[in-house]
Amino acid sequence: MPQIAQLSATYASQIFWALIFFGFVFFVVGRGFVPKVQATVANRDKQIADDLAAAEAARRAAEAEEANWAATSNKQRAEAQALIAKAKAEGTKASEARLAQAASVIDARMAEADARLATARAQALTEIETVASEAASDIVARLAGLSVEGDAARAAVKEVLHG
Repeated sequence: MPQIAQLSATYASQIFWALIFFGFVFFVVGRGFVPKVQATVANRDKQIADDLAAAEAARRAAEAEEANWAATSNKQRAEAQALIAKAKAEGTKASEARLAQAASVIDARMAEADARLATARAQALTEIETVASEAASDIVARLAGLSVEGDAARAAVKEVLHG
């Protein structure tokens, strides 16, 4: 069989050219392109790591700034609350002083009014006693036909009114 005898020569030629082709591909692609691709991947990995590190540093700086802002805000809020409390206290003191002054004025007016009422009551009582004593004298004179002196009638009326 002559076909079988040609196999070794054909396979040897194919194996030779396959080794040449794969060797060429290995040196061109493996030694030429792969290192460039690996360098590009390494650069990208380095850039990503640097970007992540920068983002982490920016996040930490932002958190520190936020904490600083919160502390400043809380301090200012506390100062504002202290000022409000102080203003309220001063307002309360001023109101209390005005109320005390108004109360003293009202108390003085009340005392004055009480004095006027007491005087008016005393005058009214005196007038009532006078009218009552005169009426009693007239009634006794008309009914009993007796004459009662004014002092005796006043004494009797006082005894009945106060007694």
